[in-house]
Amino acid sequence: MITGAVGESAIRLSLSWVDWLILVIYFAMIVWIGYTIHKQQKSSEDFLLAGRSMPAWIAGLAFCAANLGATEILGMAANGAQIGMPTIHYYLIGAIPGMVFLGIFMMPFYYGSGVRSVPEFMRKRFGKGAQLIVSLCFAVSTILQAGINLYAMALILQAMLGWSQWTAIILSAIFVLAYITLGGLTSAIYNEVMQFFVIVAALIPVTIVGLHQVGGWSGLTAKLSSMQDWSGSIHAWAGTGFGNVTNPVGGDWFSILMGLGFVLGFGYWTTNFTEVQRAFAAKSMTAARMTPIIGAIPKMLIWLIIIIPGLVAAATVGNLFAGDHPVLQYNEAIPYLFKMYLPNGVLGVAITGMMASFMAGMAANVSSFNTVVVYDLVQDYIKPGEKDAYYLKLGRWITFAGIVISVGTAWIASQFGNIMTYLQTLFSFFNAPLFAVFILGLVWKRVSNVAGTVAYVAGIIAPLITYILYLNSVAAGNPIFGSATAETWYGAIISLFATWIVAAILTPFTKAKTEEELEGLTFSTGGMKYFKAAKDEELEDAKRAAKGVKDTALVKVPWFKKPAVLGSIIFILGLVFYIPFF
Repeated sequence: MITGAVGESAIRLSLSWVDWLILVIYFAMIVWIGYTIHKQQKSSEDFLLAGRSMPAWIAGLAFCAANLGATEILGMAANGAQIGMPTIHYYLIGAIPGMVFLGIFMMPFYYGSGVRSVPEFMRKRFGKGAQLIVSLCFAVSTILQAGINLYAMALILQAMLGWSQWTAIILSAIFVLAYITLGGLTSAIYNEVMQFFVIVAALIPVTIVGLHQVGGWSGLTAKLSSMQDWSGSIHAWAGTGFGNVTNPVGGDWFSILMGLGFVLGFGYWTTNFTEVQRAFAAKSMTAARMTPIIGAIPKMLIWLIIIIPGLVAAATVGNLFAGDHPVLQYNEAIPYLFKMYLPNGVLGVAITGMMASFMAGMAANVSSFNTVVVYDLVQDYIKPGEKDAYYLKLGRWITFAGIVISVGTAWIASQFGNIMTYLQTLFSFFNAPLFAVFILGLVWKRVSNVAGTVAYVAGIIAPLITYILYLNSVAAGNPIFGSATAETWYGAIISLFATWIVAAILTPFTKAKTEEELEGLTFSTGGMKYFKAAKDEELEDAKRAAKGVKDTALVKVPWFKKPAVLGSIIFILGLVFYIPFF
């Protein structure tokens, strides 16, 4: 939960010259990276897709870092302080399965078909109408998300450093504009890799020191269990039975598994181009498949340094979150721990980590926004057939426009009391129906262009109606869902079934594509060839790496270089992490 601060901030920090120096060095480095890469930008593909040259480990870390924006760091820590361990669902159910599924099953279709974006794949499968609607919806959604990152960052910088919200918004927007305009997606990815390590370096010290102060994990759980006024839980699945929903999230096990885990989780990680773009930038199909799987490794663990600080804050200063006029907002949990535990120098690293998280999220949004606008809107509909230099130049201008619009959408985000719920609502509106029609199109070749396109629109309208009904029920004092969060999960489920039902109704009455037109676009019309090509590529890579082996026929692909094997192991480990919190 991310909400606005009230009055004079309790987390105002006193930075030394060392802290300011660390912050200045960081800003100088991100601009320097952009300037250095600028010289290598020779084509629109270099600028918008990093020339499809990224190694798997770089793309994988960027894949994870792109999601570590302001709403992730502050919002999930806030949820940890407020609702406790049920927050872990967003990682182990809402992220890991979707990331693994993308690497094993979806990337062969994306990369093998040669498309440059998710909307472009939709054009190949469902026609130009689908591409246009998906492109417009994605452009709107992603620029709204960029505004969320800007606004959340402004709240915290205002509270920690005393800057005005608009000063923080404009200053950060300028730096993101500088390195994205200069270096495009390549600059964004290399900066995201650096930002990943800076973010981790910021959060590990406060996690370790905070746990030590409360007597380790046993001391933390004992303290939280003894707090009668704490509304959270140290058990992830307690109170999730039908008719007995007593968990602080307000959702039952079905909404968690189906709504968050399947529809929103798979929808976000497999069709949200902000994330998938990092895998598109990989240098080969094997690297593209490994990108989300490598990214799932830190994602599987990073909750430790996000949720646990939130729990520590609840255990140590939980009374400051309570009452009609709280001293602290939940989104200030981690910044307040910075103030409590970190000395100067280390504090500078922590503040830099926060800045890195803000800009990583926003840069990911803007770099995907410019790609979709240039390729899927301008090149395909507005100005087709121009020289590549035109699209390269346009990409930089669209980046500038995206940053400017994001400043405006930051104001929209400021109108919502809980922008974590606002973000989840956007996902239920846009990602859920896209995933529903995407999966249907892969497994059912009969679905026509008209059926798929109309079904996608129906999948947007259905959760919108659900959201309006929920707001009316809350106003009437009889909410139809246990919480606003539970509403987004059920809204996603409703979106999925609305999409499938409408597609099933329309398909028999509309003209389907021929098998030749669908070649390589469904499982039953040649799509399996991508999986064979992926296996062949894995073997060739293993043979090239096996230096000194005379008989290459004996070479086998190591298990850790097989996306299916490594992904399955990560998926199982993700489930194992649940065991201590049942």
